[in-house]
Order: sequence, then structure tokens, then C-alpha cells
Amino acid sequence: MTATESKRGTYTSLNEAPTTQAAATINAIKDYILQAHLKPGDPLPTEARLCADLGVSRSSVREAVRTLVALDIVQVRHGYGMFVGQVSMRPMIESLVFRGLLKPGDDYRSLRDVVEVRTLLDSALADEVIAAWHGREDRRIDEVVIEMERLADAGSTFTEQDRIFHAMLLKPLPNQLFRHLNDAFWTVHTLTVPMLDAPHPEDIRLTANAHRAMLSAARKGDVEAYRAAISDHYAPLLRVLEAG
Repeated sequence: MTATESKRGTYTSLNEAPTTQAAATINAIKDYILQAHLKPGDPLPTEARLCADLGVSRSSVREAVRTLVALDIVQVRHGYGMFVGQVSMRPMIESLVFRGLLKPGDDYRSLRDVVEVRTLLDSALADEVIAAWHGREDRRIDEVVIEMERLADAGSTFTEQDRIFHAMLLKPLPNQLFRHLNDAFWTVHTLTVPMLDAPHPEDIRLTANAHRAMLSAARKGDVEAYRAAISDHYAPLLRVLEAG
């Protein structure tokens, strides 16, 4: 049995499932990517080839591809063809941001939910971060913290430095899904924060200090101090949200 015939057998069983043909085609294309061990950026067969291999109509393939593009599983480059997408968390981010914007008058409930998830995720990862950073030196993250403090002293926010800090803090962890989840919720957080009033200078300084305390506690191996610094990190924002 050829590889194509093997794939066709898998696709046939999917098509026989109690789903629409487009839904089955979505599963079949994802199955093809997995079976062929494709990576983000790798080319996919043409639309005509997918129709022939999967035994489905052109309209089903087109509908399936549209859905997979929206999910960032497939990327279409006009004039070049179809490729495996980055399979990022962008669709989730866009949905969460839209959810926050959809109900701007709900006392910032959606944004408070995001902050709560970020806090829980950071706290849950405390032991892993401590293990990775205990006694660890890295001049680059120190420079990021110094830049945060400089901007805070000037009364300016430090959104980009905040993103870099958290990404660098989680980078040594063996499970990189943690970093991707953190990046996703950080993006939602920063895209929805503009709904709030400008932060007070004192809150900016407290947040900058909390980042230094997190790094210091991690290097000392003090998990309780690290979790306390996490609480201090989000406290100014939570005060604003609760007051709203």
C-alpha cells in the first residue's frame, strides 16, 4: 500500500464520521500534516491534489482551508500556494480581546479574568522558575529591569520591557508551552489595558520594583518571596479594576 493509499484510508474513515464533509476535510488536512511530519512553513499539496487525495469536492477543500487559515494552521500565499501555518495562539488572543471589548461596561470583568489567569499561571510556575533561575546570572534580563526602573522614574510605562522580561524569565523552562501561554495572556492583557485610565506614577514604580523582586527571589531560590512579588506585580492593576 502506498503512502497516498494509506492516507486515503484514514481520510475515508473521517469522511464516514457523522460530520459535514467540510468538517471531515478539516480533520483530514490536519491528519495529513501530522502524518507527513510537516512543520510550520512547509508546503502543502495543491487544492486539486487535496481534492483527489481526500476524495472530496473543491468547495469542501476551500471551506476547510478558510477555517484552517483562521486557526493559523494553514497559510495561503497567493501566487505561491498553501503552507503549514505557525499554529500560534493568535486566534485565541483575538477572541479573548474581542470578548473584553464586547462588554466594555461590565466593570472590566473580562480584563480581571485575564489578570487572574496570569496571576495563577505565574504562581503555578513559581517552583519551575526558581529551579531554572536559582543562582543563574544573565546580564540581558538585568538590563531589562534597569530600563523598567528608569522609565518608571520618568513616569513612563514599560510595556515592551515587561513582555521581554516575562519571556526571558520563562525561556529556560523545559516546557515551552508555558511561555506560549504567558505570551498569549500577556498580549490579551496589554491590548485590553488601554480601556483603563492612565496608570498613576506610583503604581508604575511599584510594578517595576515587583519585577526586580521577582528576579531577585528567583535567583535566591526563595519561592515564597517570588510569589509575594507576583502579588505585588498585579496589585496596582487589580486596584484600578476593582475601583472601576
